[in-house]
Amino acid sequence: MTDSLPIALSAPLSPAQQTALVNLVRRAARTEILPRFRSITRAEATAKTGPRDLVTEADRATEAMIARGLQRLFPHALIVGEEAVADRPELRDEVSEAEFAIIIDPVDGTWNFVHGLPLFGVIIAVTRFGRPVLGLLYDPVGDDWILADETTSARLVAASGVEHAATTAAGGALGDLHGYVHVSLMGQARQEAFYPRLAALGQATALRCSCHEYRLLAQGAVDFVLSDRLNPWDHAAGVLICQRAGGVARMLDGRDYNTSLGEGLLLCAGSEATWTALRDHFADLA
Repeated sequence: MTDSLPIALSAPLSPAQQTALVNLVRRAARTEILPRFRSITRAEATAKTGPRDLVTEADRATEAMIARGLQRLFPHALIVGEEAVADRPELRDEVSEAEFAIIIDPVDGTWNFVHGLPLFGVIIAVTRFGRPVLGLLYDPVGDDWILADETTSARLVAASGVEHAATTAAGGALGDLHGYVHVSLMGQARQEAFYPRLAALGQATALRCSCHEYRLLAQGAVDFVLSDRLNPWDHAAGVLICQRAGGVARMLDGRDYNTSLGEGLLLCAGSEATWTALRDHFADLA
């Protein structure tokens, strides 16, 4: 009897593959998203889990186009899109078991998109057994993106190709911290517990768009993002980009983030000191 062969792990995406990924997303945005922006009506949007959780033809068509392109580029990858999971929830569980998965959020911030607000984006995450190894946060309106993988620092890239390092903020006293808390998405009991605690912070709000929330965190414009809605298409890319921009991203109880996690509070912060201060402030509400 011969020894079994070791499992071969996929290499990180090469620079050429990363460029192909970005170009695919940019083409999809030009083809399927931007022509529909401010021309689609609220009546054309469909509610999924509630009146604020919308889906449109832009979401479906963009996901389909990106998924087709990714399958050609990476035929051995598990391709999982937000809208595909809505139709087949079991796909979400397959991500954490896949050696190489690519997660698509085709139009993150659909509510904003439908109502004509230019705060929406495309999120792509590459994961290995549920752990993020590449993240892309793309802004179709500005045609720029933040990109990082497990070996490179996060950088903001313009359409011209000019790059700037993305660096998180050092933070400060609790009363000076500004960030995003997805309180409206929490259950009623947790909302009632969270709202009084927010008064101690400098500012706590939400943009209805994880793509732009994580972009601002990575650029040091805000200090934190805190959420208990752990959809991997919303957070996997942002977790890695936060970390590669110099920040800290962990569950509030100290666990490392993984796409298999369905419950708990995910806290991404600009620095270890900020993460610890916020953990201490909210720990008993976890």
